[in-house]
Formats: sequence, C-alpha cells, structure tokens
Amino acid sequence: MATLRFSFGTMGSGKSTLALQIHHNLMSRDLFGLLLTCLDREGQQVTSRLGVTAPAIHVDGGLDIHGLAVASWPLHYLVCDEAQFYTAAQCDQLARIVDELGIDVFAFGLITDFRGLLFEGTQRLLEVADERIPLQVEARCWCGARATHNARVVDGVVVYEGETVVVGDTGDTNSPPLFGEVVRYELMCRRHFIAGELEG
Repeated sequence: MATLRFSFGTMGSGKSTLALQIHHNLMSRDLFGLLLTCLDREGQQVTSRLGVTAPAIHVDGGLDIHGLAVASWPLHYLVCDEAQFYTAAQCDQLARIVDELGIDVFAFGLITDFRGLLFEGTQRLLEVADERIPLQVEARCWCGARATHNARVVDGVVVYEGETVVVGDTGDTNSPPLFGEVVRYELMCRRHFIAGELEG
C-alpha cells in the first residue's frame, strides 16, 4: 500500500541527505522515480551540505505534480525535497498520487520559517500525510542547546518580519556587503531565537 511520508526538521537536520539516499536506494533496485525540489540553493538539483548532489525537477508554483506523475508513468515513487515551498494544492496532489496511482511519496521540508511559523507546504503535509517523521539529527544553537528555529539574520541582526522566502547564506560571513544587505540563516534554540541573541 502506497504511503505519503513527510519528514521534517530544521536546517542541518539531514533532510536533503536522506532524500538523496532514498532516491539512490530505490534507483539501485531498478525502480523508476522522480526527484523534485523547490528553490534549492544550487538550482535544479538536490544538494546536501555533505557535498552529495543529484539532478532534480524544479517545482514552481504552477507545476501540476499529479499531471507530471501521470505523464511519467510507469512510476514507482516520488522524492520531494524542499516541500515546505510547495503550495497547499501541490501537497494535495501528492496525496492524490498516493491514493489514485499507488505511488510512494517521500517528502522532506523545514518545519517553520524564520518567524517560527509553519510554511504553507509544511502545514498541509502535516494535515494530509500518512506518516509524519521528525528527523533525528539534532542541529545545535551556538549555545549548544538543541536548535528549534531557523533565524534570519540581516546585517548581523535577527529579524522577524519580511518576505517568507529570501535567499541567503547558511554560513557565517565576515565579508562586508558590496551591495545591499547581507542575509544569512542561523540555527537557534527557542530562548535565543525569541531574544534575538547571536553568539558574541
């Protein structure tokens, strides 16, 4: 029986690494599947911070994922990375793929945005998934506590307002900006996220 499994966590919890591993394992058993991503930091591929990559289909807001699955038939599975950026309708399409086509769907995404609120795709997947799996790799705040939030840092200050999706770096940078603001993301525990307190 096909299943929609949603695995979620913070940055650095191994989402993309696990997505790539599942895709590799299933392909090595001569199963045919599609690897999908949305707004990956490297474009039309799934990338892990460990350096592993694989080409992927980019999911924009207008892509009919159910239609893609039908057009790609026969199909055994879908692996969907960065699913927090999918629309609610696209998440419903993933459920239809499972129910109507009997295809396993493995979705991976961030649990909350930089404000500490659920992403649209995350919320819908939590509502419709057959299995909801928090990832067990524990990322850490600068203080050593378990990280629970993905903070957006703009010019060295934690911010709580702005567009939901803003591309930024996940590493610390001491280089001054050439143009505009420096945007990066940092893992933080709840206490330091709420206080907006960075290391040092």
